[in-house]
Amino acid sequence: MYTAGAESFLRQAREIQDEELRKFISRITGLLQNQDLGSETIDCLQRLFLIVSATKYGRKLDGKFVELLQTVLRSPKSPEQVQTLCAAILREMSPCSELAFSCDGIHDTKLLSSVASILLTQGNKKAEVLVVGQRVVKVLEGRLPEGQSVRCLLPLLSQVISLSPESLTEDQTNLLNKRMVDWLRYASLQQGVSQSSGSFFNPRTRQPGPITEVDGTVATDFFTVLSIGQYYTEDQWLNMQAFSVLRKWLLCYGSNGANSPNSDDKSEVDGSVMSMVSATSTSSRLLPPKERLREKAFEYCQRLVEQSNRRALKKVDGDLQKACLVEAVTIMDIICKQDSSYVYRTLSCLKILHGRISGDLAYASALLPIAQFFLNHSETAAVDSEAIYKHLFTKVPAQLFHSPVLAFEFIQFCRDNLQFFTENLGIFRQSFPNLFKFLAWNSPSLISEFMDLLPALLGADTAIEVFHLLLDLPCLTAALDVQLRSALAPMSERAACDPAVKPASCLEAFRHPLYRNMFQHLLRVKAAPREVVDRLTVLRQLLGSMASSPRVVQCSNTVPVLLQLFFEVVAEFADGPLVNQLVLAVLERSDQLYEIPAFKADVHRVLSSQLLLLCKLHPSLVVELSKELLEFSGTVGNVQSKEDIFTYVVWAIGEYMSVSYDKRCTVEQINKFFEALEAMLFEITQVRPSATVPKYSPRVITVLMTALTKLASRSQDLIPRVSLFLSKMRTFVQSSAVSSLYSEEDSEEILTRATELMNLLKMPSVAQFVLTPSAEVASPRFHQDTNISLPLAMKTASRLLERGTGFVPG
Repeated sequence: MYTAGAESFLRQAREIQDEELRKFISRITGLLQNQDLGSETIDCLQRLFLIVSATKYGRKLDGKFVELLQTVLRSPKSPEQVQTLCAAILREMSPCSELAFSCDGIHDTKLLSSVASILLTQGNKKAEVLVVGQRVVKVLEGRLPEGQSVRCLLPLLSQVISLSPESLTEDQTNLLNKRMVDWLRYASLQQGVSQSSGSFFNPRTRQPGPITEVDGTVATDFFTVLSIGQYYTEDQWLNMQAFSVLRKWLLCYGSNGANSPNSDDKSEVDGSVMSMVSATSTSSRLLPPKERLREKAFEYCQRLVEQSNRRALKKVDGDLQKACLVEAVTIMDIICKQDSSYVYRTLSCLKILHGRISGDLAYASALLPIAQFFLNHSETAAVDSEAIYKHLFTKVPAQLFHSPVLAFEFIQFCRDNLQFFTENLGIFRQSFPNLFKFLAWNSPSLISEFMDLLPALLGADTAIEVFHLLLDLPCLTAALDVQLRSALAPMSERAACDPAVKPASCLEAFRHPLYRNMFQHLLRVKAAPREVVDRLTVLRQLLGSMASSPRVVQCSNTVPVLLQLFFEVVAEFADGPLVNQLVLAVLERSDQLYEIPAFKADVHRVLSSQLLLLCKLHPSLVVELSKELLEFSGTVGNVQSKEDIFTYVVWAIGEYMSVSYDKRCTVEQINKFFEALEAMLFEITQVRPSATVPKYSPRVITVLMTALTKLASRSQDLIPRVSLFLSKMRTFVQSSAVSSLYSEEDSEEILTRATELMNLLKMPSVAQFVLTPSAEVASPRFHQDTNISLPLAMKTASRLLERGTGFVPG
């Protein structure tokens, strides 16, 4: 968050008008032309940079002013701060057609850095990238004048590699390989000298002290980024910068030599022998530049692993240790991919490292590259790495779900290796409750990643449990919050609660013996038996006080999106029994949701639409689940609390309770459903003398009428009953108690549907043909071909009905 002062400056910068900006630029132009490069000019340039960078859209600057900025930037008389500001403004304006300079002929490395950085922002034009790359390499080839430094050129080199790796020739990469070796391996072990030393009051310059390790001991091995000094020499800065670009350099230019005759198809013994030989300084100097850099980079990473074992005196050094350890393991993995002879040396090193840090949560981020290494090379080395994956998936998410950086890195790690995990690692799918903790705590920032991850977690064995967990995701967020607060509570407050006393808060419930098992189940780390998945009603009520928490509400917003994807994926592999289980789960859970009104409405909307998909996928479910569907459709409370789901259940009964979809469908079943739906329609359309008449959606009424008509067309003894009922709908709609509840359009919709259905039932054979078409006639392609029988039959029925009643159905 910005401070109030910063917010004010940004607002002023964004709101400045073009006319005011032109006047301001005119003032700066006068200062620059008069070569007044003091504090006033610096202040004006700073404000201009804020103006051009504070808005999303580009600010247009006068072409002559852009040329003036270029002139000032190139002028040797310009102070460094002025040059830096001019370069920053030009970078912010890029791509810019008024730019007309190149980096040719620039010998000052700082100026070259500024000019080249502007050229590299000109829309990734390969010509500019090539020119910058060639110029940077040419400067690095030669000896620099006194006072010049190549430090500012390494970031440019990194940018060139990212934009156009092919811009460097093989000879140039070999040269830079040699330079990288020197920078990484041969930096001084003495500290630098302070620039203020040797002043008038301290004329005698003190001898620089030795470089130390993070634990304060004097360094006896070569310098690395984890070596500590008060002041650093030029070669030490280059050492640190070289390590920062090492991974990118190896990925771009380190692989070609990996498959050379000297490294292909080596046996384990040959690889080990080669590694031991190349470890010596003498043999290392005989290696080609690419292989020598690989060897020195490996040694550098080994030293970082050793240095990470030291106890840092300062927290900032400890954080640096962890970051460097992650980078070192990643680089070692890259080296092993490029030359398999390094696998065995790395394997023993990382096994020891994993054993040392696996119990320390502070080093959890380093477990990911270690696991990646074993995933890439365990088959080559013939080692079993199951224990490493098991520890990673069971321990880390459960304990560090609240770390947003680790959450993203962990899920990204899963995405990168999704195919391997799905095909070879059972623990991955079993650990989905643990993975969902990352989403529950860090949503919606991880929703995109989980859209890729969810299909891999779904199978016939996990689909039902994943469904329940998705619906309980906001509840899981609340439980994680309680778990975290309980862990941070003082020891005096962590005592177990009295079982006889009802808990007064979520924290007390978390420690209460009666509710502990419920929390443990919701916070489980692996898949659990189906029998206990949905027994969390009491826990949802206990956590009800947290339903308005911003984190819980944010999590609830991600559930409908994931539910939609869940059903789309399950539809690809679900068989009849699984579809039946899902439908029962939908009916069961529709009234067992966390009490967030918007969340419940969104979930009901998704469940109702997906219920339609499941019914189309397996129409026989209406017959196979007739008992459950009868109970659901015969409950009046379902109409009010979950109208969407109730409507689609009724539609499915009317559509699929037919012998054309399932030969097991009997007249007795049709009659039972008819009686249940008839009683429901009577209940919601009965005009009561009470002052308050409950209002039901016209859609529910019309769907019930249509379902009853469909059932009657299949059991024609029921036609008189439904016809009588439909004939009374006009009286219902026009009654004074009801007419005040419905709009004219709603009343017309109900009456129109009732009239259509009554007219259709006057010709039972036509009604059965229209309302229950055969599977062939119901196929979508028949509706698109006007020469096929169904459109003709519909037109014929319309004409017949029109002659009989004067009404043409819509």
